[in-house]
Amino acid sequence: MQYRTIADTAVSAIGLGAMPLSIENRPDEARAIATVHAALDAGVTFIDTADSYHWHAGEVGHNELLIARALSRYGGDTSGVLVATKGGRGRPGDGSWTVTATPAHLKRAAEASAKRLGVDAIGLYQLHKPDPAVPWAESVGALRELLDAGTIRAAGISNVTTAQIRQAHQILGDGLVSVQNQYSPAMRDSEPELRLSTRLGLAFLPWSPLGGITRSSLDGPSGPTSAGTAFHRIAADRGVSPQQIALAWLLARSPEVIPVPGSSRPASIADSAQAAELKLSTAELTQLEDAAPC
Repeated sequence: MQYRTIADTAVSAIGLGAMPLSIENRPDEARAIATVHAALDAGVTFIDTADSYHWHAGEVGHNELLIARALSRYGGDTSGVLVATKGGRGRPGDGSWTVTATPAHLKRAAEASAKRLGVDAIGLYQLHKPDPAVPWAESVGALRELLDAGTIRAAGISNVTTAQIRQAHQILGDGLVSVQNQYSPAMRDSEPELRLSTRLGLAFLPWSPLGGITRSSLDGPSGPTSAGTAFHRIAADRGVSPQQIALAWLLARSPEVIPVPGSSRPASIADSAQAAELKLSTAELTQLEDAAPC
């Protein structure tokens, strides 16, 4: 496994996006825990969760509790695993998502997340999404207070613009260590945020990093694929999955990029983790740069 850094913490170049383990159509707990364990076996040391990753009403923190159980049941050393969680979003249980990023809510949410994760301080706490009803500086100010109180060790922001990154950086200084936006072969709107994060030395954590790559080939290169993009053609030539090509392409975008592909099966995260060792040639990267999404 190759490593990258979030602030001064070394983590695996590929993380585990744990959301699919707790939301709609989630696997049973045995398979969910097996997925986390497969990630750890593959060398993954960065896990992304949130208090809002749940399915039904009344399940706040379902994914955080699941991750805590999976880590406690793992037979190996987990001291080097960084668990990042997020606050500021909610799920009423009807499939919708809400946003609440008042300072009071974020402070309560962070304290509750720390308790569910079983830690004295959260390694990385991210504001899940700007709240249009709350001034951005107030929401980010809550992260500053959480840092000062020792509730969290580092702060991040998600679903943000370049202006919001700059303002958060002014407020948090070195306490701001990450930006998590949607970014994938099919969704490249956050290119400006990626460039700014790279200049500021902030880890850029693409969510939904496999957008544009079909899920039909998660079981390996022998499965059927949509062969309409350079990602699929290069995957066939390399004898690997298109998902690995997409993740390797993301890693090549910037040394600050740490993709967090969502997984709900051991085989899928084991496949994704292998992308950390996959080096794309200049010619391949040129082909992928202008590749049309599926």
